Amino acid sequence: MSTQPKTYLTPEQYLELERRAEYKSEYYKGEMFAMAGATREHNLLAGNVLAALHTQLRSSPCETYPSDMRVLVRDTGLYAYPDVVIACQEPRFLDGQLDTLLNPTLLVEILSPSTEAYDRGRKFENYRSIQSLRQYLLVASDRIHADLYTRQEDGGWLLTSAGGPAGTLALASVDCQISLADIYEKVKFETR
Repeated sequence: MSTQPKTYLTPEQYLELERRAEYKSEYYKGEMFAMAGATREHNLLAGNVLAALHTQLRSSPCETYPSDMRVLVRDTGLYAYPDVVIACQEPRFLDGQLDTLLNPTLLVEILSPSTEAYDRGRKFENYRSIQSLRQYLLVASDRIHADLYTRQEDGGWLLTSAGGPAGTLALASVDCQISLADIYEKVKFETR
C-alpha cells in the first residue's frame, strides 16, 4: 500500500497544464479531473441545445459557447466545462487567453448516469455562487425530461420541470423558449 502524499496543483499550474493538454480536465481544490468522452446521445443533446439557443439569440447581445468554454467559479475555485454556456453581459475572462469565462448567465449540463448526482449536487452548489448566473438547465439523457433552476430575487432557486416531446421551458434569463422536441431531435434511447 502506497503512503505517498497527494500532489496538489495551484490554479496557475492547472491552467498551464490544461492549455497544453489534448483532452479536457476540470479542476477543484488542487486536483484535476479528466473528463470522459461523451456518448452519441450526449453529443446530439448538447448540439441540439446549442443550435436552438444560438438561433434564437443571434440578434441579441448574448454569446453562446459550446463545451470548450471553461467557466471559473471564483468563490469556490472550481474550473468546469458546462455543455453549453451563455453570457448576456459583456463577457469577462480570467486573463488575455479568453478561454475562462467569469460571468455566465445560463449554464446547461447534459446528465449522464455517471455525472447526474454531481451535476445536481456539488457542481450546482458551486455554480450558485456565480453572481451573474440566472438559470441552470439540466437535460436528461435517458428520457425526454429537463429541469430548469431559476434564481429568485431572494437568492433562492425555483425548479421548473418539463417532460415529453410537447414540453417547453421559458428561459427568461436569455429571453427565449426551448422545446423538448428540439432538444431531443434524432435522439434514440437505449432499451435496457
